[in-house]
Amino acid sequence: MGIFDKGVLKTKEGFFKRLSRAIVGRSKVDDEVLDAIEEALVSTDMGVDTTLKVIDNLEERVERDKYMSRDELADLLREEIGKLIDVDGQPAIDPDKIPFDFSKKPYVVLVVGVNGVGKTTTIGKLASKLKAQGKKVVLGAADTFRAAAVDQLQIWAERAGVDIVRQKMGSDPAAVAYDTVRSAVAKNADVVLIDTAGRLHNRVDLMNELTKIRNVLRKVIPDAPHEVLLVLDASTGQNAFQQTKEFTRATDVTSLAITKLDGSAKGGVVIGIVDQFKVPVKFIGIGEGIDDLKVFDKKEFVSSLFSADDIKD
Repeated sequence: MGIFDKGVLKTKEGFFKRLSRAIVGRSKVDDEVLDAIEEALVSTDMGVDTTLKVIDNLEERVERDKYMSRDELADLLREEIGKLIDVDGQPAIDPDKIPFDFSKKPYVVLVVGVNGVGKTTTIGKLASKLKAQGKKVVLGAADTFRAAAVDQLQIWAERAGVDIVRQKMGSDPAAVAYDTVRSAVAKNADVVLIDTAGRLHNRVDLMNELTKIRNVLRKVIPDAPHEVLLVLDASTGQNAFQQTKEFTRATDVTSLAITKLDGSAKGGVVIGIVDQFKVPVKFIGIGEGIDDLKVFDKKEFVSSLFSADDIKD
């Protein structure tokens, strides 16, 4: 079983059970089959708008060809979903390399998201991967509202063998971020990962704190942060759409990390969010282990999700 097969297994099982029931014994793809495909896609939490894009394109193809074999149907689904998630136009990536621009040193990443999505854990796993690739990393514990968050990040820093900048509970998060970047510059670090408070996306005052953090970072490095990584939990389904909407409104989100993909049947949320917000996924979490944060490979993800062998004629 490949990396992405594990990550999308539950989504895949639910989708193809519905799809197989829809096409069994049929010699062509008709309106009833298209309706069943639409229902199956919506069930993965892909979202109505994105699902309708796929169905509209399928309808055009059906009008031309009338009959579509299972291989052709799987190929077309792969093609359509592949186009939807290719929002950055980047070529195939090396899954063993972190997709950061290391020519910018230190490369500053501001990590945002609500409580419970696995934000701090994602930072820790990412720090470990970077360290394994020979990069010098500094973590910033700017989630000063929760003692547990700072302590958790400290544990990850020790586990990964990287430096951390922290202050006492209740300290100004922007001040911690500022000190972190200054420390990273002094140490000639390659990457800075700054943890932020697990703010609620509907709390305007907390969201505004992100703007303050960004502004103080620029006092040290004018173009920082170089990346704003939004962490989302795949199992929350449609709520992840709302979180993305509010965070992209509050700050310039440049990439996504999708966690808990292995435990969810709602893997379609990855496709829907990328399509609707035009923000690429860079990482996915497919387990609890330190090595279970993976660089997102668009081609492998689509191939794993839509395999002709799973559609039973």
